[in-house]
Amino acid sequence: MLNAAPMKRVVPIDYHAEQPEQHFSAALAVRDVVIGMSDGLTVPFALAAGITGAIASTHTVVIAGIAEIVAGSIAMGFGGYLAAQTDIDRYVTEYRREAHEAEHMPDQERNEVATVFAEYGIEGAQLEALVDHIASDRDRWVDFMMRFELGMEKPNPRQAPISAITIGGSYAVGGLIPLFPYVTMPDVGSALALSTACTAVALLTFGVFKAHFTGMPPLRGAFQTLLTGGLAAAAAFGLTRLVH
Repeated sequence: MLNAAPMKRVVPIDYHAEQPEQHFSAALAVRDVVIGMSDGLTVPFALAAGITGAIASTHTVVIAGIAEIVAGSIAMGFGGYLAAQTDIDRYVTEYRREAHEAEHMPDQERNEVATVFAEYGIEGAQLEALVDHIASDRDRWVDFMMRFELGMEKPNPRQAPISAITIGGSYAVGGLIPLFPYVTMPDVGSALALSTACTAVALLTFGVFKAHFTGMPPLRGAFQTLLTGGLAAAAAFGLTRLVH
C-alpha cells in the first residue's frame, strides 16, 4: 500500500490539453506589454520634461528623446530576453532533476504522485491505479511532477525573443507619445503642456488596461499609473530646474 502522507508542498494546477498554453502565452504577452509600456510612457516623458526645464529648443528635446527611446528599447528588450531565457533554463534544470529522482528514487516520487491525487479525495485501490498509470510512462511521470508538484508549465522555447520584441516595441510605442508634441510644435513650453496632457491620458488609459488584466479596480489602476509617471516627471523637471 502506498503511503499518501505529504512529503512536499503541492501546488495543484487545473490543466487541459490546449487551453493552458494559450492562457499562459496570453498572460506573458500582457506582462511584457505592461513592463515595456509603463516604462516607455514614464522615462522618456520624464527626460523630455527635465530637458525642457533647461533648454528652449524642441529640436534638442526630440534628439535626446529619440536617443533615449532607442537605448531604452534595446536595454528593456535585452532584459526581457534574459528573463525569459532564465525561465527556460530553470525549467530545463528542474526537469532534469525530476527525471533523475524518478530514475533513482521511484518510491519517493510515486508517493508524491499519490499525495497530489490524495488531496482531491482519491484513495485506496483507485489511488494506486492512478499512480501506476502515471508512473508507467517516464516522460508523462516527469511532466506530471513538473506541473503538479512544482507548478511549472513548459515554457515556449521561442518565448525569449518574443518577450524581447514585445517589451522593446512597447517601450518604443510608449516613448513616442510624450515625444510627439515636440516633433510637431516649435515652442518648447507649448510642447511640454501638450506632452503632459497626452502622457496623462495615455497613462490613465494604460492604467485601466493593466487593471483589467490584473484584477485591480480600473480607477485605482489608472490613478497608480498616473501617479508613478507624474512623480517621475516632476522629479526630473524639478531637479533640472534646480541645477540650471
